[in-house]
Amino acid sequence: MRIHTGEKPFACSVCGKRFSQANHLATHTRTHTGEKPFACTVCGKSFSQTTHLTTHIKTHTGEKGFSCSVCGQRFMRRANLTTHTRTHKLLDPLSDSDDRRSHSLNDDEEQSSHTDNKPWECSQCGKTFACKSGLTKHVRTHTGEKPFICSVCGKRFSQATHLATHTRTHTGEKPFVCSICGKRYFQGSHLTTHKRIHTGEKPFVCSVCGLRFSEKGNLRIHTITHSGKKSFACPVCGQTFSRKESLKTHTRTHTGEKPFTCSDCGKTFSRKGILRLHMRTHTGEKPFACSVCGQRFTQKGYLGIHKRIHTGERPFDCRVCGQRFSQKGQVKRHKCPGENSTNQ
Repeated sequence: MRIHTGEKPFACSVCGKRFSQANHLATHTRTHTGEKPFACTVCGKSFSQTTHLTTHIKTHTGEKGFSCSVCGQRFMRRANLTTHTRTHKLLDPLSDSDDRRSHSLNDDEEQSSHTDNKPWECSQCGKTFACKSGLTKHVRTHTGEKPFICSVCGKRFSQATHLATHTRTHTGEKPFVCSICGKRYFQGSHLTTHKRIHTGEKPFVCSVCGLRFSEKGNLRIHTITHSGKKSFACPVCGQTFSRKESLKTHTRTHTGEKPFTCSDCGKTFSRKGILRLHMRTHTGEKPFACSVCGQRFTQKGYLGIHKRIHTGERPFDCRVCGQRFSQKGQVKRHKCPGENSTNQ
């Protein structure tokens, strides 16, 4: 009956907020006390609500029970699917009503889900959003507000999710697991990028030459090669680079600096990528698999060389006798019968 009458007899003794049910008040009270009685049996992380624990467990299982009827993309949470569906502008009011019955959205989000527009507009830049919470997060990009503080190091963040991700750098928690090789990650986006090593997917395409990339950042870096602009010059040798990071890496060839250290054997490296390759000698990880025979390799380049066994490709040739080889090293080891006669 209280749903119809609006009666809320249960009041919070701390902030005065009122609720229609005692269990809702009990849940709310934990926001003041910090009590988190529901613990994950996998990693030990605790939550104030059972629903939050249920959602968290899916980060371990990889379960994505909510599927977009338009593009097929899957999500762990119904709320994420609801937000995603708006990108297609094909909302079904009936299914949206089901969403509200089964998932607690705030009034602003519920109101906007009835429409096919973005009614929440930023007064600074005019950008619009489907829900008020999206606008609130966006406004912080203008104000610089960072209300979420790390209790360990004091670093501040504009979003709670960013703080949660950062906290894992202190706890060491890596809840996102690759179902193929078992490698673990701090962030779900890192796992998504990693999986492309196994699938070979390269969704980012250069509009100039058509070259494809597995990461958006790599495409951005590649695009600079078409502009030909190299604004960063080495003060030692004068070599120029299109990226500041490339100059920084190059400078280490002069200084001898090797800031990346292997945690297993202590060996140091000048580049993070080289350390990552080296770590596979300890872990035994071989993420690159041959699609023909299944043999696995630590580096993509090694897989490329191996594939020539199956394709018969021989891209390297002896300039004297014309004999062709599958590997560059074979050309150097090749004893050409015509080389002596040429030198005489």
